[in-house]
Amino acid sequence: MPGRGIPGPEHWSRRWADAHPAYRWAPEPPGPPLILRERVGALHAAVSESDEAAVLIAHSAGCITTAAWAANHTGPVRAALLVTPPRIDGFKPDDPSDIPWVTPRGKLPFRAVLVASRTDPYTTFEQFEQLAEDWGAELVDAGDVGHLDTATGFGPWPQGERLLNELR
Repeated sequence: MPGRGIPGPEHWSRRWADAHPAYRWAPEPPGPPLILRERVGALHAAVSESDEAAVLIAHSAGCITTAAWAANHTGPVRAALLVTPPRIDGFKPDDPSDIPWVTPRGKLPFRAVLVASRTDPYTTFEQFEQLAEDWGAELVDAGDVGHLDTATGFGPWPQGERLLNELR
């Protein structure tokens, strides 16, 4: 699940999707703007396409999509890699008919790893710690990596690939 923007060709998530034809975007870029209802629907459709348990990979607002989906749906999901979820409580939806962008705080019904940055511009490390606790996720301190995107130097992300392999 992508974040707010469309991941460019150098972004680690785009690189992973390009390298693995079986990976699916939810929503497919460019996808809708930040309309949570549509993003949750796209995730539900992708998870529902197969009986095989999925491993979800989410960056930024995609992490909130994952938590919102898990709060209201079930499906064959083995685990999730949640990378630098933003603090979005109070965010005004792009579409007034959308559901509120409030971070669900319930425990996720599958194994989750939350990757946190000590220098993320959208979330403090303490907020990452609280989200990991709320979601029942393992917290991985990635250090001073900003928002873990191309703007902060992340095209390739070998540590992320190792974390993903551990979730399979």
